[in-house]
Amino acid sequence: MPRFMSLVTIDENAYTEGPSDELMQRMGELLEEMTKAGVLLDTAGLTPTAQGTRVHWDGERASVTDGPFTETKEVVGGYALMQCKDRAEAIEWTKRFLKIHGAEFRFFCEVREVVEG
Repeated sequence: MPRFMSLVTIDENAYTEGPSDELMQRMGELLEEMTKAGVLLDTAGLTPTAQGTRVHWDGERASVTDGPFTETKEVVGGYALMQCKDRAEAIEWTKRFLKIHGAEFRFFCEVREVVEG
């Protein structure tokens, strides 16, 4: 079965507080369901860009820049690696992930298939 990466893209400046207890409960329930269904392979949130490092390649040498990256508005804030029968199933699980968030959230997920071997 193909694997899909759902990349959670956020404006990290828009959310100053962490997730509520209610959201974390809904998230836990969904992740448990995905695990029992054999879909969820891995998932995690990522630290803010202020704690990140970018390594650039200019064709000849690598350079390193530590965060924060103030010019960046939308960043990958987390991911879910899923094994699904097809892209449609991966999209449905991603929609369910988005729907457990309240109306105060504005973000998107990009679903991409993992290239095998």
